[in-house]
Amino acid sequence: MEGLERKGKLVLASGVFDLIHPGHLSFLEKAKEAGGPDARLLVVVARDSTVEMLKGSKPVIPEEQRRLLVESLKPVDKAVLGSEKFDMAGVLEHYKPDIVAVGYDQNLIEAEVKRIVSERRLPVEIVKIRKFGPKGLDSSSKIKKLIARISRELEG
Repeated sequence: MEGLERKGKLVLASGVFDLIHPGHLSFLEKAKEAGGPDARLLVVVARDSTVEMLKGSKPVIPEEQRRLLVESLKPVDKAVLGSEKFDMAGVLEHYKPDIVAVGYDQNLIEAEVKRIVSERRLPVEIVKIRKFGPKGLDSSSKIKKLIARISRELEG
């Protein structure tokens, strides 16, 4: 695969990665660790249209900027934009990961990957990554709520 030499296991992770925070970094570090020594981490960043379809609103940061930010993180070997149609089967067939890492809150993706792996008998291990440690600004939605609250306070 271009830009991602195949040494050890290929781990695939995915997400929106809007307003990057320590929880994202922890998820990506643990995802890569799941692959063992010489693992490569490929991250599929959700398209703006996919985020709008699934969450009801577009992300704050545009898709290509989110992809660039994710790819710049130390654990990430390569970041790509996902498909417009949330085509997880196509992603699995194209990249052929050894492991798919899913976050604690990615139940929809986990169920879809399990279904595809089972139906197509793909040799893919699914690893669920636990939530990042201490509470705080560990989710993009918490950060957005805090920004909205501060904005309201400043307005009046």
